[in-house]
Amino acid sequence: MKLCQFGDPNREKPGLIDGQGRLRDLSALRDAITADDLSPAGLAALAAIDPDSLPLVPGTPRLGVPYRGISKLVCIGLNYSDHAAETGLPIPSEPIIFLKSTTAICGPDDDTIQPRHSTKLDWEVELAVVIGSEARYVSEDRALDHVAGYCVMNDVSERAFQMQSSQWDKGKGCDSFAPIGPWLVTADEVPDPQSLDMWLDVNGRRMQSGNTRTMIFGVATLVSYCSAYMTLRPGDVIATGTPPGVGMGMKPEPVWLKPGDEVALGIEGLGQQRQRVVAWPG
Repeated sequence: MKLCQFGDPNREKPGLIDGQGRLRDLSALRDAITADDLSPAGLAALAAIDPDSLPLVPGTPRLGVPYRGISKLVCIGLNYSDHAAETGLPIPSEPIIFLKSTTAICGPDDDTIQPRHSTKLDWEVELAVVIGSEARYVSEDRALDHVAGYCVMNDVSERAFQMQSSQWDKGKGCDSFAPIGPWLVTADEVPDPQSLDMWLDVNGRRMQSGNTRTMIFGVATLVSYCSAYMTLRPGDVIATGTPPGVGMGMKPEPVWLKPGDEVALGIEGLGQQRQRVVAWPG
């Protein structure tokens, strides 16, 4: 299934994408898609709905975050060996964990707002893993049983803020720095999360091109590892790192986003995003 929410910010309705790629309205059956719907039982109930029984949504409405109830957004740094090399940083011996603020989360095509005093705004296409059932001290061989599905995410980053200290969070958690979507694609439609092509363009120029097979730590390892340090609740997201081609790694000089730029990105089978960079208002 491909689950989504559509409409104005904070007023989104639940929807799903049918077999012909058309948006269907679920709002007669439920008020929203929530973290509770991501459990095995919740997903089974949604899968039992005949998409043809749901009304088609006309036009091309705004898409929001595909569901409600993200209690935390866990990110993994330097999880592609070639990305670590382009940043000049050593390949990690174990996953590097940091958190993005939940106020950074936004719809997949919402504007990226450049913060005040930002000088080094950057991009990162990432596979986002969505937890469906509570995970605590989960073994690696059972880790994927706790995954509801997958999304596209842009781990927007302000490198000047990020590198001001050894803690990356303030360069990662600004408003609009975590567009998620367009859909949540359930795990049954992604039989191997370690074989997905991914890409990102800036102003029509291909900047990132990679595949999840080159992760240093795969999805199962990351779910298991994170669950040893924090309880992963339904709806929680793990952003699994980015392939090479970020702005800070460009040669001979880094390339930074500025107002007016357009970023497009996607992952095989998971859909695409598009953001316009705008200045902080006022």
